[in-house]
Amino acid sequence: MNDYLSLKKSNCKNCYKCIRNCPVKSIKIYDHQANIVPEECILCGMCFVTCPQNAKQIRNDTENAKKLIAESDEVWVSLAPSFVANFDGASIDAMDKALKKLGFAGVEETAIGATIVKKEYEKMCDKNPDSLIISSCCHSVNTLIQKYFPEALKYLAQVMSPMQAHCSKLKKEHTGCKTVFIGPCISKKAEAEEYPGIVDCVLTFEELEEWMAGETIEIEDIPDTHTRGRARLFPTSGGILRSMDKREDVTYMVIDGAQNCVAALKDICEGKLNNCFIEMSACQGSCVAGPVMKKAGRATIEEFSLVDKYADKNIDIEVREESEIGKKMHEKDIERVMPGSKAIEEVLHKIGKFSPEQELNCGSCGYNTCREKAIAVINGKADLTMCLPFLLQKAESFSDTIINNTPNGIIVLNEELEIQQINRAACQILNVKNSRDVVGYPIVRIADPADYFIVMATGENVYSKEKYLAQHDKYVEETVIYDKEYHILMIIMKDITSLEVTKRKKSEQSRQAIEITDKVVEKQMRIVHEIASLLGETTAETKIALNKLKENLNDE
Repeated sequence: MNDYLSLKKSNCKNCYKCIRNCPVKSIKIYDHQANIVPEECILCGMCFVTCPQNAKQIRNDTENAKKLIAESDEVWVSLAPSFVANFDGASIDAMDKALKKLGFAGVEETAIGATIVKKEYEKMCDKNPDSLIISSCCHSVNTLIQKYFPEALKYLAQVMSPMQAHCSKLKKEHTGCKTVFIGPCISKKAEAEEYPGIVDCVLTFEELEEWMAGETIEIEDIPDTHTRGRARLFPTSGGILRSMDKREDVTYMVIDGAQNCVAALKDICEGKLNNCFIEMSACQGSCVAGPVMKKAGRATIEEFSLVDKYADKNIDIEVREESEIGKKMHEKDIERVMPGSKAIEEVLHKIGKFSPEQELNCGSCGYNTCREKAIAVINGKADLTMCLPFLLQKAESFSDTIINNTPNGIIVLNEELEIQQINRAACQILNVKNSRDVVGYPIVRIADPADYFIVMATGENVYSKEKYLAQHDKYVEETVIYDKEYHILMIIMKDITSLEVTKRKKSEQSRQAIEITDKVVEKQMRIVHEIASLLGETTAETKIALNKLKENLNDE
């Protein structure tokens, strides 16, 4: 499996932005991670550029370049002309000096190869002015055609890219040398390996910057002494056409951006476009907006002007005629499964879409239409949970079911203390016939808001506070929670009226029992006192009688 572009699993957050921006939807969601499908990928780099979590990474080939330098007599660099935009206007002489410090034998601009290629394009237009010709400089466009629009292969110029043409030239001029291309593109790594023996290694500008930083090498301010040919315009949108000698009887057209290329290729395959030369680039703005430029994915006026100023629009870089710069590009078969309408509808039904009106085609899942997403589900590239409106509806339904069936009253207020939501239990507690009668109105209509004002003012939530609702003659246990982040108050009421009534009855019964007990005790104490009093009198009389008896006995 090709690993030019891969996933950093821990970073992926299921935002589906990579799917939304992938022109061929070569992303498979597996285990909640967005994995690239290499067989379908055209290496345009849009997923790398647009990922907000930096979850995609490009294969680093710096060690391969170092190995080439260590094992070879000479290693030459073909440097993409967009370098002037990436390295803040550096000259080719400055880049040559810096890269020689890394061990390279020398550096030349890929614009030399671009000059060779553009001359071949001019010959093709001269030979077949009525033909439809698509430029072949962008490997991502070539791959797009090979994999998805093989019907358009006959229109694709079977010509080497500037990278290949230049590296081939370098190898002829420096026998036995190795070549390294350095540029803003990911797909060039694949192109080099697909056509072995021409380009031995490909580095991105980012890899070069990291390598130089590790060696503490800086690019010096050195003026350019080389011929400033118009082929230096190649990395800008329309740059190929601006470098060509154009014919009046040929229509020239610029199409950049992968999505625009897809739309154009559909028209071409349907026979809607002919008799023209088309400059086609996968990056919107061409190579100065390449995925590994400093300002990746967007071509600004600054980048365009830097390249424009670096070129001379009137002359060509002098190069010898190259006899062999053709290359064969064949169809690349990828497995495509197109399910039937019944299978698609079964998937749509599972996500609550039973009619065309329910197919929102919102694109939140990354696919343009619900049916495209359903096809992806069937092909194992997507799952049902990627439909956010369906999940939201399901979550709302689930949450409503819980809220409306809980025995506790729930009320949600905004910071103006207006009712946003109220469930059935709360309606019963507060004697509200229908929730629609109070939603949107101030809570003061049905309840005393004093506690709510206090909670908002102090920021201190109230938990399980017993409260008597006088206007409803009910007792509740109330919790008030203030969510400052979402600017809402949530009130949870537990009706404890029956418990309070029972409690009060028991309290009254206890009070009455205590009163009766007190009376009984008092009465008993009175009886005891009376008995004690009677016993005291009897004892005294007995004592007197016994003393008299004693005296009488003594007298005898």
